[in-house]
Amino acid sequence: MNNKATIDLNSDLGENAPDRVVADDAAMLGIVSSANVACGFHAGTPEGIRATLADAVAKGVTIGAHPAYRDYEGFGRRAMDIESATLQAHVEYQLGALISLTTAVGGAVRYVKPHGALYNTIARDERQARSVVAAVKAIDPSLVLLGLAGGVVLDVAEKAGLVTAAEAFADRAYTPGGELVSRAEPGAVLHDAEAVAARMLRLAREGVIEAIDGTDVAVRADSICVHGDSDGAIRMAAAIRELFEAEGMVIAPFAGASA
Repeated sequence: MNNKATIDLNSDLGENAPDRVVADDAAMLGIVSSANVACGFHAGTPEGIRATLADAVAKGVTIGAHPAYRDYEGFGRRAMDIESATLQAHVEYQLGALISLTTAVGGAVRYVKPHGALYNTIARDERQARSVVAAVKAIDPSLVLLGLAGGVVLDVAEKAGLVTAAEAFADRAYTPGGELVSRAEPGAVLHDAEAVAARMLRLAREGVIEAIDGTDVAVRADSICVHGDSDGAIRMAAAIRELFEAEGMVIAPFAGASA
């Protein structure tokens, strides 16, 4: 039984560009307690990322860096067998850029949540996980690493001395083994706001999520993610917050304030 009284609600933001608008960042920042902000490799523009960061600071939303594979065309969702030193340098570069932009608007980056294919790869690939962890330690070892509950990267990070937090996904289906169902599979992405909210309340209270085959899978989560680019994202995030608050639960960041 989890029975959490407090939990974080996050979303992936800063991913818009003039030719590829995928999310309503301003609306989402009025709902979530933490924002995973793109670092430019998979999405976003410097000016757009900066604007999202400034809005997050103004609304008191905690900021996390959202580094990815260098894959703008594929939105960072294509798996890559990237060499360790290259991956570490790419993550360090992205963290440095986002930290600088955040400082420029009066905020601070508190955590790191890798994006897309990189996130999923380091949940099971220890070599790439070590590269990401090494990058975080090199840039700022006080940053919390947010990763998939049960993922290899959390163990690697903890052994390296980083503070970690485990994440569950409101708008994604799970396999019986606790992994995310591939986006290529039918039913992988969820859209029903009320059903998603009830699903997340059960996670918070019981520590389980119903897998795609109908069985229950144990999931430990410090934070719940609603992807900003999901269809109905604002409705889902709002429904989660409303239900949780009606049930006496507190939505609060796992990694401290934005400034």
